[in-house]
Amino acid sequence: MSIQLNQDVRQLLLANKAEGPLVAIVSPSGYASNPDAVERGIATLKAQGCRVRNFTDAASKFQRFGANDDARIAQLYAAAQDPEVDIVLALRGGYGLTRLLPDLDFEMLAGSGKLFVGHSDFTALQMGLLALTGASSFSGPMLCDDFVRDELSEFTLNHFWQCVTQSSHTVVGQAEDNPKLSVNGTLWGGNLAMLTHLVGSPWLPKVQGGILFVEDVNEHPYRVERMMLQLLHAGVLDGQQAILLGDFSAYRLTDYDNGYDFEQMVGYLREHLPVPVLTGLPVGHGRNKATMVVGAEAQLVSSGDSFSLTMSGYRSLVER
Repeated sequence: MSIQLNQDVRQLLLANKAEGPLVAIVSPSGYASNPDAVERGIATLKAQGCRVRNFTDAASKFQRFGANDDARIAQLYAAAQDPEVDIVLALRGGYGLTRLLPDLDFEMLAGSGKLFVGHSDFTALQMGLLALTGASSFSGPMLCDDFVRDELSEFTLNHFWQCVTQSSHTVVGQAEDNPKLSVNGTLWGGNLAMLTHLVGSPWLPKVQGGILFVEDVNEHPYRVERMMLQLLHAGVLDGQQAILLGDFSAYRLTDYDNGYDFEQMVGYLREHLPVPVLTGLPVGHGRNKATMVVGAEAQLVSSGDSFSLTMSGYRSLVER
């Protein structure tokens, strides 16, 4: 199960703290279906040079959540207020953060200076942080399943540690027929279902001139199209510099689709959205995922069949 981190990454990880960074595990959404996996994930983090403080408790799961609402908020606050914690890592996604948004003290969370990391349902917290405080966060791996897989992804973990141990980070993507462009803007986005869910709420940022990235799982192409059109009609896409489509996996086409697939859907979006649409971003719910800094300043350069996205100006372990 273990992997060998890139040597440069390991040196960066240990550069500022002799004992390595302290990672706090919290469960603001769902619980781990296999409690033993949590221990495997903690062991993986320790093997990579981290110290770990686990604020979750498998015995406290409530319905489909990691704990009841008050206890999940308490986990976030305890991790944010612990002076030794460097990184706050989500246990997993699922559903649950929506319940917490009205009661969260976003100013306190942002002011803690912690690096908040996760994706999927965690997008709701990341959008709230950006909308209400301007604070950046990391759309990246979660304990389950990224640190507990039988075959860990060197791509995912090396990308993550490279990103959080430096003040700039570059992600490269490849796809055919992307538009050629060179733009700069605030990077934002995450899980598409969560973004559309937050439309009309105070927790969806109003980003001007941004670079929006989206991904999802178990969403048929027509539902992806419908959600993108919802963002368009709600004015969310106004003034964006580009849209990056990540991985949209685990959907199933049927005979009824009659040729309507992901490529057809992308073609429709490119015809109807007033924003360049690029595919090939290595981000999503699969095994290999790059880490994206939500709220960072970014430069996107596309040659048509490949692109680079460079993020900079964000808080990393270097500043902790």
